[in-house]
Amino acid sequence: MAPFTGSLVAFLVALLVGGLAIFISAKLVVGVDDYSHAVITGLLGAVAWALTSWIPLLGPIVALIAWVWVIKWRYPGDWGTAAVIGLVAWLAALGILFVLNSVLGLGVGAFGVPGA
Repeated sequence: MAPFTGSLVAFLVALLVGGLAIFISAKLVVGVDDYSHAVITGLLGAVAWALTSWIPLLGPIVALIAWVWVIKWRYPGDWGTAAVIGLVAWLAALGILFVLNSVLGLGVGAFGVPGA
């Protein structure tokens, strides 16, 4: 039971970190101030990525488009706005992970933000 509990805690921490990155980005780009909305967006974006990234040859491109589509669906704005939210979320996730992993030595990831 302990390995499952550890995996569950790691997943939840990574989801909260990914949600924080999306929250920061959405607040900066479109002024939406809702952390729970950002966490759900991260979860849905991760599901969209998982469902599409396996496609041979085009998987990563299709997955990235699917992830940006989830952001477009969940936040106001067009495709360009969603892409900017995604880029800023990715940069925010890198910054958060740098602090958590390099400075604090936690060794966590950011679930819901691809490549972070």
